[in-house]
Amino acid sequence: MKQLFRVVLAALLACSFLPAASAANVGSADEAVAMVKKAAAYIAANGKDKAYAEINNPSGQFKDRDLYIAVLDTRGVTLAHGGNAKLIGKPMIDLKDVDDKHFIKAFLDVAATKGSGWVDYKWPNPVSKAIEKKSTYVEKAGDLVIICGIYKG
Repeated sequence: MKQLFRVVLAALLACSFLPAASAANVGSADEAVAMVKKAAAYIAANGKDKAYAEINNPSGQFKDRDLYIAVLDTRGVTLAHGGNAKLIGKPMIDLKDVDDKHFIKAFLDVAATKGSGWVDYKWPNPVSKAIEKKSTYVEKAGDLVIICGIYKG
């Protein structure tokens, strides 16, 4: 009986660490904000061409677990994208989520009116393949809009 108790206790303890382990695989809101600020500083210091190449680099400094940087112009055209290079050069202004929310327009509105802030919408999580709540931090940097999002599960 003692042995069974020890096995059950060990299993319960092991399970209690699972959420922490999975949380370590996803970025936090603070990390998303920090990455956007780091990208803005990198663009200012190195110029757009060098910065876009680094942002687009899948193993570069602007990709961390599920966090990545994307850069839009003020019309919603993707200039750099650390998560999907196929979107570079594409106008995204009319993109909508599953609830018909024009979230790219919302990014641009936040950038134009507040300078920075968060936009909530729903988007497919590439890991779980499920539609999940996502929140993206937006920051205007000159004529650019720099973004980084987190999934809320």
